[in-house]
Formats: sequence, C-alpha cells, structure tokens
Amino acid sequence: MTARAAFTVVTSVGLAAYAAHVAFGFGGPGSEGFFQDWVYNALILAAALSCLARGVVSRYERARWLSLGAGLLCLFGGELYYTLHLSHLAGPPYPSVADGLNLAFYPAGYAALVLFAPRASRMLRTSLWLDGLMSSLAVAALTAALLLQPIVSSTGGDPLGVATTLAYPLGDVTLLLFVVGLLALNAWKASRAWTLIAAGLATMAVADGIFLWQSANGMYAEGSALDALWPAAALLLGHAAWQPEARAATRLEGWRLLAMPALFALVPVGLLVYGNLHPMNTPALVLAAAALVVAVARMAYTFANTLRVTAEATKAALTDSLTGLGNRRALLAELERELADPETTDAVVLVLFDLDGFKDYNDTFGHPAGDALLVRLGGRLDQAVEGCGSAYRLGGDEFCALLKPNQNSLGADVDRTVAALHERGEGFDVSSSHGTVILPAEARDSARALQLADQRLYAQKGVRRRQATTQQVRDVLLQMVTERTPELRDHIDDVALLAQGVGRRLGLRAGELTELVRAAELHDIGKMAIPDAILSKPGPLDPGEWEFMRQHTIVGERMLHMAPALSGVARIVRWSHERMDGGGYPDGLAGEEIPLGARIVAVCDAFDAMTSGRPYRGPVSRGEAIAELLRHAGTQFDADVVAAFQAELAEPSREPARAPLTARFDDRALSASAS
Repeated sequence: MTARAAFTVVTSVGLAAYAAHVAFGFGGPGSEGFFQDWVYNALILAAALSCLARGVVSRYERARWLSLGAGLLCLFGGELYYTLHLSHLAGPPYPSVADGLNLAFYPAGYAALVLFAPRASRMLRTSLWLDGLMSSLAVAALTAALLLQPIVSSTGGDPLGVATTLAYPLGDVTLLLFVVGLLALNAWKASRAWTLIAAGLATMAVADGIFLWQSANGMYAEGSALDALWPAAALLLGHAAWQPEARAATRLEGWRLLAMPALFALVPVGLLVYGNLHPMNTPALVLAAAALVVAVARMAYTFANTLRVTAEATKAALTDSLTGLGNRRALLAELERELADPETTDAVVLVLFDLDGFKDYNDTFGHPAGDALLVRLGGRLDQAVEGCGSAYRLGGDEFCALLKPNQNSLGADVDRTVAALHERGEGFDVSSSHGTVILPAEARDSARALQLADQRLYAQKGVRRRQATTQQVRDVLLQMVTERTPELRDHIDDVALLAQGVGRRLGLRAGELTELVRAAELHDIGKMAIPDAILSKPGPLDPGEWEFMRQHTIVGERMLHMAPALSGVARIVRWSHERMDGGGYPDGLAGEEIPLGARIVAVCDAFDAMTSGRPYRGPVSRGEAIAELLRHAGTQFDADVVAAFQAELAEPSREPARAPLTARFDDRALSASAS
C-alpha cells in the first residue's frame, strides 16, 4: 500500500470514528477525552502534515502547499492550546491565544489561494491581493451590518471579543468568495485538487456559521455532531494536496477578470445605499466606505497597467523584434507624418538598403550567426543616423534610414549609413546596395517613395553585379599579364592612377570613371598576342613588325568583348592609340571621333612610357615628358586632356613616379605613333 493510500485509509477511519462518537456516542462516555483530545487534534495535524509534505516534494507547487500547510498547522496549534490549557480552566478567556492561532489560518489560506491563481503576470497577482483586501472589507461591512448587534449582545460589548467573533465568518466568507472568483478565472473548470479545496473551505464556513449562530443564541454544546465538520474540512484540504494539478494555461481575458472585483464592489455600494434609506451602525458604514476606496485603488491600478500594456503593445507592433529598430509599420507611420503637408515639410531623405552577400554568409555560418550579424549591423546603422534621423529594419536583410540632413551634410550622412552596413571578415564580405529618394521633391506619398527607392536600389544592385563581374574578369586578365611579365604590373597601376585623376578633373561620372580605369589597366592586354621577339627587340621595328604591333589594340578589343560587361572598356582599348590629327591606329579616327576615355589613356600611357626605361633607351625626366606632351598637344594628343594631366601632376598630394622599370609591353609611345 502506498503512503497516499495509507493516509487516505487511516484519516478516513479516524474521521468516521470521531463522527460516530459525536453523533451517536460511539466508544461510550469514557472515551470522551480520547476522541476530543487525541483523535480530533490528530486529524487536523494529519491534514497540516499532508500539505507540508506536498510542498516539500513539489517544486512547482511548493509555495502554495507550504502556505496552506502552515495555516492548518496554526489551526492545529490553536486546538492543541485549547486542549492542553483552556479546557482545564473554569472560565477560559475570550479571545485567547487559541483564537489568534486559529485566525492565523485565514491569511495563510488566502496567500495559498493567490498562489493557486493562474500564473499570468505580476499585474494579476497584485490585483488578486487588492481583490482580497476589498473582499475582506466588503464582507466585514456586510457582517457588521447583519450580525454586529447579536454579537455585541452575546459578548457583552467587549470590542476585542466582538472583533474576534466577527473575524471567523469574515475569513470564511472571504475565502469562499475568493474560491468562486478563481473558479471564474479558470472558466469554471475545476481540477480534482481545486474541487477538494473548495469543498474544504465551504465546509469550514458552514461549521463556523452554525457555531456563530448557536453561540449567539446560547445553543452550542461541545462534543456535538457540529464538531466533526472542522476536522472534515481540514482533511479535505489535506487530501487535495496529493491530487494531480492541471497545468493547462488559461486565457485570462474578458469578463472573468472583472468577476471578483465587480462582485466585491457591489456589496459596499449596496450597503451604503441601504444606509441612506435605513439606519445602519457606524462600523458597517466605515467598512463599506473603506471597501469602496480599495475598489477605486484597484480600478486605478488596473487602468494604469492597461495603459502600460497598451504602450508596450504599441511599441512592440512598431519595433523589429530582432534588432530593436523600427519596423515597416513604424517607417510608414513616420513617412505619413512627414508627408502630411508636403508644402511645408522640410526635405527628408529616404534611403533603402538591401544587403549584398548576406545569403552566402547565412549559408556558410548558419542562421544564428546571420541573426547576430543583423543585430550588429542594425546597431551600427542606428548609431550612424543618431542626431540626423532614424533607422528601420523592414524584414529579412532589408534596412532603411530616414534622414533629415542639411544641404551640406547630405552626402556625408548617406555615406555614413552605407558604411555602417558593411562588415568584412575571414571568408565573407557583406555590404549593401541602396536607393535614395528626396522627399517631398521626388515623391509626395509613402507608397511612391518606397517604390522609387526600391527601383533605384535594384538598379544600383544590377550595376554592382555587373561591376563584380567586370572586376573578376579584370583580375583574371591582369593576373595573366602579370604572370607573363611581372614587372608590367607597376606600369598598369601607374597608368590607371593617372587616368583616374585626369578623368575626375574632366568631370567624368562615376560609371564613366570606372570604365576609364578598367581601360587604363587593360589597354595593353592585346600585346599578349605579340611575340616576345617583337616586344623585346632592342632596335627599331621594321614596317612589317610595326604592322603586327598595331594589331594589339584590335586583339585586346576582341579579348574584352568576350565579357559583355567590358564592352565599353573594349572600345576604349581599341582606340587608345588614335591621334587627334587622324594619324593613329587602327581606324584613323580624328578629334572628337575618339572617345574621351581613349584620349585620356593615350596621354597617361605616353607619359609613363617616356618616364620608364626601354631596351633601346633610358627614361626621361618628368619635365621632359611633360614638354613632349605639350609639343604634340593638338596633333597627337587632346590639348584639354594634356592640360588636365599637367594640373594633376602639379597636385602636391601626387606621389612621385615609381623607379624606372623595364616595360617590354610598352609601345614606343611617341616615336611609334609618329612613324
């Protein structure tokens, strides 16, 4: 037999024997002391120990059962004090220590009931404590209104005696009403444990009520059948401790949250209304007024928490849960505010971002690492816009910034946000493409603004993809050249750097400038098809060799045309050796027929060729090279390009030319063009 079964059998037999004794005289007159002093107290102690034991072994339900067990232990202490001391006195005092211990059961029991409430939130627990205080005051007011005069008569008017007598029914009714309220919170779905608790408390309330009525009328006699109700109530609580507790979550919403406070608030309202129509004692009126004050406090607390919860819900609805930035809904709300009156709205800049390389990062390092990266990038974007705007995450790898810069800082603010969404490490490089829209100049509603920003973003993403393809092809071709002639790499870098500076001075746009630099790097790629015997020949080339050499620009164009992204570069390479007077090759173009990029490459290539060593001659100085360019300006070279080149070299920040190198792939820049 299990301990639980043994407890059930023993306590059931004990209660049945005690009930038979008080009801039918079981055991005879000589057993009075045994049943009243030992069996009665043993049954209450068994109930207390049952609850305490459950609290010790159950971590999830520990607090509630320890609290209820402590209350029953106080009840046992009061009964034991009465048995050992008060029952032997001719005129026992009232109230006594036994009453204090007995009444201690009620706060402990109430605490246990609060712990039995659904585990929803701190707000609910606090509300339950307020409900308990309100219900106690309401029940006390009702009890005072109905029973105060009979109790005063039976106790001789002693204030402490009156308060003690009122405390028992007050505690019982409060606990009973609270049980009903908790049942309402649980949608009237009571577990077996909760059913036994409710039955135990109801039994105790009935017993105390009958006792109070009999005592007030001088009818109570110790050892009657009524006495069996108290140990029966305690044992119901003790048996409840070992019933399985349902842990299913209950949705706390709707009228169930208002059932208890509404019920408890109606009692003092009714008493105060009645007191205005009929005479009622002062204590009842004071208690009813106090209950209403607590009801108002409870309402204020609930309202304050409702406002807090609403604010938190609103914030959550406008916040990205991963990064803490505003979400799409927050962005749309901000755009609506900014564009509410386009005529008076100051200019704002909408920047839409989409991460490049994030999918590869996710696939390589996993989604947790990807989420961590999004959090880091979101934090950097938030810092980047601090003081000039706000940042948002629209979902996935899409971010957005709404900036309010002044005209002088617009470019810097946008660049700062772009830099914030960039992270590079071993095995990865995550950056972003972006689309920018100025509001309200370019869009007067949020839908159009986002559409335009999205179009520009994906246009830039396409450019970046083409640039990435171009970069890969360029890297392959340059590596091929470097592998064949390693010393050529410095020449390539010098010409590209010079061409970039000249292109900026002549106002080339970003795409044109990128194309120019690629052409400057690859302008001699066709010379890979020229035999080394011609490229390295120490003396002048014969006419046949010159004709072969002049084919290298056409070969370079054909090689670059294999990559569609380099088609513009291919055209510049083909015409990089044309002359302004039409005497160049391969097509004999003249003047403006030659693309500006090709004219720039021609000047930069000629300068670097002259200042570098040759198999058949040494390098010339920078001054001599510039003089040679000026001498042929307008005939071989574009005069405007030569002027821009001369200004670029005059810049104090311009690095000195590298040491002369043997550049076998360089053309005989001036002499070959002139021949």
